[in-house]
Amino acid sequence: MSKSLGRPFWTFWSAASLANVGDGIRLAAFPLLAASLTDNPLGVAAVTASQALPWLVTGLLAGSLADRRGAKALIVWADLGRVLVLATLVVAVAVGWASLPLVLAAGFLLGVGETLRDTAAQTAIPNLVAKPLLERANGRLVAGEIVGNEFVGPPVGAALFVAGAALPFAVNGASLALAVMLVLSLPLSLAARTAGTTAPVVKDGVRAGLRWLVRHRMLRTLTAVCAAVAAADSAWFAILVLYARENLQAGAVGYGVLLATGAFGGLLGAFLAERLVGGRRHRAVLTWSLLVTAGVPALLLFVSDLWAAVLVIVVTSGSFAVLNVTAVSLRQRSVPSELLGRVTAAGRTLSFSAAAVGALVGGALASVAGLESTFLFSGVVAVVVTAAWYVASRPTGRPA
Repeated sequence: MSKSLGRPFWTFWSAASLANVGDGIRLAAFPLLAASLTDNPLGVAAVTASQALPWLVTGLLAGSLADRRGAKALIVWADLGRVLVLATLVVAVAVGWASLPLVLAAGFLLGVGETLRDTAAQTAIPNLVAKPLLERANGRLVAGEIVGNEFVGPPVGAALFVAGAALPFAVNGASLALAVMLVLSLPLSLAARTAGTTAPVVKDGVRAGLRWLVRHRMLRTLTAVCAAVAAADSAWFAILVLYARENLQAGAVGYGVLLATGAFGGLLGAFLAERLVGGRRHRAVLTWSLLVTAGVPALLLFVSDLWAAVLVIVVTSGSFAVLNVTAVSLRQRSVPSELLGRVTAAGRTLSFSAAAVGALVGGALASVAGLESTFLFSGVVAVVVTAAWYVASRPTGRPA
């Protein structure tokens, strides 16, 4: 069997990478815009939470739509909707109408589009590559996501924000428009997941996906611990812009560069995940990646220097990439194709909802106990979830 991922996959990868570059630009620009509107840590953290909260509202529906309507249509319409929201935000910022409520509303709507797009994207991969190549394909996608979200996007977003507060959102919209053009050229096999499906699938499918996930011991446990790690990661990352400014004396561009350093570790993790898993070592790889992702930020409790912050971001980015590739590939291998969208959405809904809650917890902790308290929170979560996963995922001799 050929080990080539094929032209359709690389077209899909190019579209996803363009979208991720735009997301990375917004990743740096949104906190900077929020920090220019308020000094309240909770207000800044709420902007991060607003982009993850839509998973709680629309995540399960996105899974049913992905199974019923297909990846291609959902991705196109989701990205076109995000282009419209970004265009509105560009006008508001350019004419001086921007306010924290407006930024929160824009973040929520962009999060809705991201919910639809990301769910559809994960269901597309098994249609684009053979099953033995899933770890490789997911690794390449995560690598593109890291380059866009952490390496290229953030410093560009921060630099554009310095040049003009509306510029990063305009470039974000342009990158999504180009991504739409590439998606439209993809094969028709992505246009419909289940032929002949009727309307009741949306209603019944949500319950079917949840029932399947609850009954699968391994994936049920993995979903819960990944959600806890997402909350811990979001708690400290949501206030990183304030930590960089107050503790590290880094300006807007320095903050963007700090985010970009994580790309090196993330890329290494994305490319090594396939080799680490080796086709069967999912449990061990997940155990270590859970511990490292949530545990390493605790280093900043003891050392508040730039080199330590760089180390934390590089290492956690790498371990999170391994965690992501391994968990996604395990799900794609385990879930029946007709339920993949719904089970994927159920897991991601829980993780992103936990991330939204984690961002708010981080903001509240920072307001009450100082910015460093978020790193302690992450360290405690690391110990608890790693132990829980290790115990609950032990083989029992019975089918999962």
